Amino acid sequence: MNAASRLPEKSRSGPGRGGPVPGRRLRLVLAALVLVAAVAVAAVALGGGGSADRSGTASRSGSPSAAPPADPALLALARRDADDPYAVGKPDAPVVLIEYSDFQCPYCGRFARETKPALLRDYVEAGVLRIEWRHFPVFGAESEQAARASWAAGRQGRFWQFHDTVYGKPRERNKGDFAEKELLAMAEEAGVEDLDRFRADMASDAADEAVARDVEEGYALGVSSTPAFLVNGRPVLGAQPTDVFAEAIEAAEAAGADRAQGGGDE
Repeated sequence: MNAASRLPEKSRSGPGRGGPVPGRRLRLVLAALVLVAAVAVAAVALGGGGSADRSGTASRSGSPSAAPPADPALLALARRDADDPYAVGKPDAPVVLIEYSDFQCPYCGRFARETKPALLRDYVEAGVLRIEWRHFPVFGAESEQAARASWAAGRQGRFWQFHDTVYGKPRERNKGDFAEKELLAMAEEAGVEDLDRFRADMASDAADEAVARDVEEGYALGVSSTPAFLVNGRPVLGAQPTDVFAEAIEAAEAAGADRAQGGGDE
């Protein structure tokens, strides 16, 4: 596999295959997201930590209560496809958490190991939450290879097993841990049955297109670091403590119940 970046250049600069550009209202909401990110950078300067960007620096967001109200265009980003192998939870769950992550991001790994199991147990299994993954490789060629490999694992219904295998332990970034040989070994450990098909899918144009679509969506939103999340359209940045996600999920569920009962908009 070519070590050079295979993502289309336009995926770095905004909308493309990802679909129509959201309108002015959404751009105003996203300006608030950029403001939250700026606050996160300030927190780093004061010694915080939470999420990794391309330079390996850490960032940290505040509580979800500081986020702007959910916008319908942001809510519409949830795909809710019952056949989506890169999602877990009921398609009609009242809350959707969209995760933009990189398999080489240490804070994404922290979320996967420390927070996601609790969210699966307490909210996904209860039918409250759906988690939808977005490929968002920001650390270069090995990140892009890992993203394509995860897509290929999903083609055989083993995305989440592959996800858990990759994040099961910390790995070195851009040191060969995500070379093709290593990815094949991870796929085998994750229970991917047809490794020849996995290898072909990983190298396919379809893999490039799927990853580019998610990258374009993320950049259109202003996402520049990982992990980044939308909880029913409200941004949460970084590997925040589990209770931050719990509060965001429960607030989103309550807001949805209020709307269903005619309680009005948020």
